[in-house]
Amino acid sequence: MAAYLIGQIQVHDEDLWKQYVEGVAASMVSIDARILFRGEKQGDLAGTNPRDRAVVIEFANANELDRWFNSESYQKLIPLRDRAADVVITHYR
Repeated sequence: MAAYLIGQIQVHDEDLWKQYVEGVAASMVSIDARILFRGEKQGDLAGTNPRDRAVVIEFANANELDRWFNSESYQKLIPLRDRAADVVITHYR
């Protein structure tokens, strides 16, 4: 069964964020996943969300999502991510 990662993002440093995004792409080369959506918020329809960007990534299954998220290549990117933006990452099935 497919697993989905949804990231909600508020970028504070565009240069660092660009480095992080490039690193994420490189870390996913051997993972069975694809980015379904990446975009910028156009407005809140119900409630308020302070984050202005989002990404949805589909993984073949939960094991593949966990394998990527816990991989050394991704874990090395976390300090960069945390300096670049406030991020909420959620796993859905």
